[in-house]
Amino acid sequence: MREVLAVLAGGIVGTGLRLGLDSVLPHEGFAVSTLLANTVGAFALGMLVARLWDRSPAWLRAGLGAGLLGSFTTFSALAVALVSLGAAGEWMLALAYLVATMLLGLAAAWLGLRLGRWRRSAPIDLVDE
Repeated sequence: MREVLAVLAGGIVGTGLRLGLDSVLPHEGFAVSTLLANTVGAFALGMLVARLWDRSPAWLRAGLGAGLLGSFTTFSALAVALVSLGAAGEWMLALAYLVATMLLGLAAAWLGLRLGRWRRSAPIDLVDE
């Protein structure tokens, strides 16, 4: 039950952050807010996995991973952005957006894992209750 509550709490925070980002960077053509959210989310998840995953309780992993970052980053928003660009006849822009999303997401996740492992020398003590 603790994991479910953690996902719920993380989802509320992540959704709020995403709404704020979408408000600041509205979708008009190229969905910059979706690209930014997915890239930042991939980086953050990489950092969390490298730094905390094996030392943190299941409820924290669920709340931060599936809850917070799962609600902040969305595949559905990427799909809508691609379909919208395609429907507007902007197929090359849609392809560029897809490639940019994949490359930036993979690079951000890789960087997050690398930095998380590098910074792992600093002690973090999380106890599973």
